Amino acid sequence: MSRLVLVLGDQLTEEIAALRAADPSQDIVVMAEVRDEASYVRHHPKKIAFLFASMRKFAERLRGAGWRVLYTPFDDPENAGSICGELLRRADETGATEVLATEPGEWRLIETLRHCPVPVTLCEDDRFIASHAEFESWAEGRKSLRMEYFYREMRRKTGLLMEGDTPAGDKWNFDHENRKPAPDEIANDGPPRFDPDATVEEVLDLVEREFASNFGDVRPFWFATDREQALGALDHFVTRALPCFGDYQDAMLDGHRFLYHAVISPYLNAGLLSPLEVCWAAEAAWRDGRAPINAVEGFIRQIIGWREYVRGIYFLEGPDYTARNALGHDRRLPDFYWGARTHMRCLAQSVAQTREEAYAHHIQRLMITGNFALLAGVDPAEVHDWYLAVYADAYEWVEAPNVIGMSQFADGGIVASKPYVSSGAYINRMSDYCKSCDYAVSRKTGEGACPFNLLYWHFLDRHRERFEGNPRMAQMYRTWDRMDEDRRRTVLREAGAFLDRMEAGETV
Repeated sequence: MSRLVLVLGDQLTEEIAALRAADPSQDIVVMAEVRDEASYVRHHPKKIAFLFASMRKFAERLRGAGWRVLYTPFDDPENAGSICGELLRRADETGATEVLATEPGEWRLIETLRHCPVPVTLCEDDRFIASHAEFESWAEGRKSLRMEYFYREMRRKTGLLMEGDTPAGDKWNFDHENRKPAPDEIANDGPPRFDPDATVEEVLDLVEREFASNFGDVRPFWFATDREQALGALDHFVTRALPCFGDYQDAMLDGHRFLYHAVISPYLNAGLLSPLEVCWAAEAAWRDGRAPINAVEGFIRQIIGWREYVRGIYFLEGPDYTARNALGHDRRLPDFYWGARTHMRCLAQSVAQTREEAYAHHIQRLMITGNFALLAGVDPAEVHDWYLAVYADAYEWVEAPNVIGMSQFADGGIVASKPYVSSGAYINRMSDYCKSCDYAVSRKTGEGACPFNLLYWHFLDRHRERFEGNPRMAQMYRTWDRMDEDRRRTVLREAGAFLDRMEAGETV
């Protein structure tokens, strides 16, 4: 009796567990572009187009490898609209009574498959370096779950950047060398841009027709949509951008959206690239003298350290993680996150880039859009939904710990040892946004004062009871306490007035 083998849109590799457990001579692959998955948040049109096009090409790749593939396009009149609906339809069509599937990366879909009318056997997704059991074992009994110590275990396990038992360069972490503002000249033109072929063009037309009201521009479209293109994007990064990636990975420039970033996370998270092959390519560049160790270590840490760590946190903490709100924030997400006008240049540029590219790098996400939402007291559930919707690399397993934990401190400190908040000074140091802003970053109060300056102290004051005992925040509170009392009152009054105007829908 043949079985159905479910392949999801972020599992586009022959190495997924369900395909390895199946028999191409009798089992049948099921793939489907369904409305439930395309609309549970209002995904960026580029993300939908990337996934649909990549799925269609992967289906053809499987057919070429000898698999029978039943593929349902989004606009197929027979489309059931949901993953379980498609499995049920294909089971009726083929007589199959069992489904093999690789564990999804979202609790929502895991629960859906567990209650599917057709029995589903879930295989653990072993594309990752750390299994659920390994992460749980590492986390057991620890008072705090800091990524740095987990990362060292992943280095030892993989042997990446190791000289025997010693880390290459005699240090585990070169992060202190990776915080330089952007130079005057950027010797990189960004990631490679792939011209849409006939398959991609057909998908772009569909997305324009079906998702026209979603936030974001589907054209121009330049993402890789198959493994060969993704490998080309990786080679381009290692050759042209990796040597400078470390130095400038935290920098932000108005006219250079990509700087030296890889922009391969959509391909990693969809399965077109594997984490180890990416890291091996970067390590080889260092061993061959083509990239410095600070750049290579910083890049590898993002893959085998942070990426693996946040996945571990997501599954360790369980389905209620995204509902957490330790700070009790309840403001609605401002309209300028969806493109409404704002006088804050850093936010306007980060949101415009997100709308046009479905991409922003980690500092834009953490220290611009995330920092502002945290300072302003925005409901973390709304912030979570926004990040999940607008970025091409966003899947809940990776997005939620980054937002609920790292960005919004809504998990109460499981991921971050302190809230990642800053005044305008940090943004000014790491970007050129402030030079052309309507607000003056040098102004702390009064007309034209940078809102980040006001909201920074407002945040610290309203959450003093929680944070003043945090050793990493003690200096901030000492600085606040040394301020003249009148000045403190002015800061709080002006911050409150700013938030009132924002909540009233005024352009701020």
